Amino acid sequence: MNKKKLFNDPVYGFVSISYESLFDLIEHPYFQRLRNIKQLGLTHLVYPGALHTRFHHALGAMHLMGIALETLKNKGIAITDQEAEAVTIAILLHDIGHGPFSHALESCIVPGVEHEALSVLIMNRLNIQFNGKLTLAIAIFENKYEKKFLHQLVSSQLDMDRLDYLNRDSFYTGVSEGVIGFDRILKMLNVVNDELVVEEKGIYSIEKFLISRRLMYWQVYLHKTVIAAEQLLVKIFKRAKTLANNGVSLFASPAFSLLLSNNISTKEFYQNELYLDAFMKLDDSDLFSAIKVWSEHEDPILAKLCKLLIDRKLFAIELQNEPFEKAKISTHQEKIAFDFPLSDVEKEYFVFSGKITNNAYNMEVGKINILKKSTGLIDIADASDNLNLSALSKTVEKYFICYPK
Repeated sequence: MNKKKLFNDPVYGFVSISYESLFDLIEHPYFQRLRNIKQLGLTHLVYPGALHTRFHHALGAMHLMGIALETLKNKGIAITDQEAEAVTIAILLHDIGHGPFSHALESCIVPGVEHEALSVLIMNRLNIQFNGKLTLAIAIFENKYEKKFLHQLVSSQLDMDRLDYLNRDSFYTGVSEGVIGFDRILKMLNVVNDELVVEEKGIYSIEKFLISRRLMYWQVYLHKTVIAAEQLLVKIFKRAKTLANNGVSLFASPAFSLLLSNNISTKEFYQNELYLDAFMKLDDSDLFSAIKVWSEHEDPILAKLCKLLIDRKLFAIELQNEPFEKAKISTHQEKIAFDFPLSDVEKEYFVFSGKITNNAYNMEVGKINILKKSTGLIDIADASDNLNLSALSKTVEKYFICYPK
């Protein structure tokens, strides 16, 4: 069977599968599950075109990895075929641990376990099934391999993950501010002292990349209506979890029911493979089919929350730079006028506050170094004459309050 297939991607055109192992992984049920998990959670309630999936994104990141590897090899960087295959597997599977609606329910379904940790768990399970063929890929993914620049291609301030999701998310949302010169960035990559760097000619493309990332966060990922929608989803899950813990019968798929009706600690999740099995059967359809049924549940709070989401009657939301005063929250709680009574605790399902943060360029996590002919390596924030780049390295915090319209 010919496993070196071509597929047509709306962002990049024809994309090839370079290794047979990649085809086998794509065909695996764990990876096929990503077809049913939206890349941007509930963002389609604001940008109707944002219906692309983690499956799209993973294949796109795989494609960009192939271009990056070819570029580095052509510049004399020593990368064996085994390493190239492994790092491509690592980027293909980097998001395989995502649950329903991606980041919207991060750490809710399995408290304390983020998708990166789940990805490692799943990779290790796949490694057993594939007779150890993923060992090197896992080492690269966890940054335990001797060539650190390979890990940087998978996870860093300038990795194939970010390059694809900015390009892809801007394409599907129609937000042109997110469009980046990914092809030029890839051609400007190099390696110095085992570190991924960008050649001087690519400095303006990196500036655009960082500014685009900031704009996409505030305009798409942290759009206030998206926050309101995702917070509503979190409240639905919280209410359902509370009812399930109190023995209330709730419609759910078997896998969802197992995770919903048990208070699973992080330790228990890692020790009992039954929970991982259940998680790997979950996708957006499990949750949304349950939400549709719950909209007619006898519990008025759960039913109301679900009906609001289905009908897109989202919370009103306000943003500001300082935390909201308790008096303002109490005022909105007193205004709730439903046809059923609410205790003070129950009012928090409908009126609540929180915080969001954005850091377009986190120098503490890692740097994007520019390779200048005159001075050698220099951080992009210092190499650029764009004064805004220094501001991008600062964490921006905003506080929100949600309440019924």
